[in-house]
Amino acid sequence: MGKADAIFIDNCREILEHGISTEKEKVRPVWADGVPAHTLKRFGLVNRYDLGEEFPILTIRPINYKAAIDEVLWIWQKKSNNIHDLNSHIWDSWADPDGSIGKAYGYQMGKKFRFKEGMFDQVDRVLFDLKNNPYSRRILTNMYNFEDLHEMNLYPCAYSMTFNVTGDRLNAILNQRSQDMLAANNWNVVQYAALVHMFAKVSGLQPGELVHVIADAHIYDRHIPIVRDLIGRESYPAPALTVQDPGEAGFYGFTADHFELTDYRHGSGIGRIPVAV
Repeated sequence: MGKADAIFIDNCREILEHGISTEKEKVRPVWADGVPAHTLKRFGLVNRYDLGEEFPILTIRPINYKAAIDEVLWIWQKKSNNIHDLNSHIWDSWADPDGSIGKAYGYQMGKKFRFKEGMFDQVDRVLFDLKNNPYSRRILTNMYNFEDLHEMNLYPCAYSMTFNVTGDRLNAILNQRSQDMLAANNWNVVQYAALVHMFAKVSGLQPGELVHVIADAHIYDRHIPIVRDLIGRESYPAPALTVQDPGEAGFYGFTADHFELTDYRHGSGIGRIPVAV
């Protein structure tokens, strides 16, 4: 069993067995038929993945890892907030007629700020520090910009990354305010594990630990039967990951095709997951 499977199964069992129901609460999300989308939830889950040991992707179900990486590149590399720059339809429900999701995600990563060394956006500042001051304890990003929240079609869920170099290993903490365990948990883990691999590769470092901090980890009411089936499935060893060198373009040369998994064995798919909006 891969580590990602073990962590996911343990998290889901914890929520199913000890989670608190929001059934009596007034909740914001609704299903497509207008029914309130309630959850079972646990507060403050913290998961650790050693990226030097394995790539943390689920095997109990298939994960479209290239689509996941394409989305994280849409945010961190393209710095886009328009779904027309994304090669999937994940964000369609939150886009306006022009394709914009407002001043969220990629928009925030592209905003420039003044530093002593000059003007940088958040991504370029991380790259600059990893090259010039890798042992700094100040290498972090934050998309949760209160000034712009009123112009975001969805507040950022995975909103902050803190990077820390220990020896020759690049470690990172991903902070997430809210996590739909079935639809998004391993999707986000795969994305940010890939991001750590990318930053490490272009900075002459080795991938280290990814620590995932989830404030509100939940399973939606209509997802519970799917999750119960999923966590009872057979799992397989984690696949091997190969990351190609992006060349002189560095971080901005990466595409999803620079990532290849070998021997990715997995269970069957679970069909279209109903999403609350």
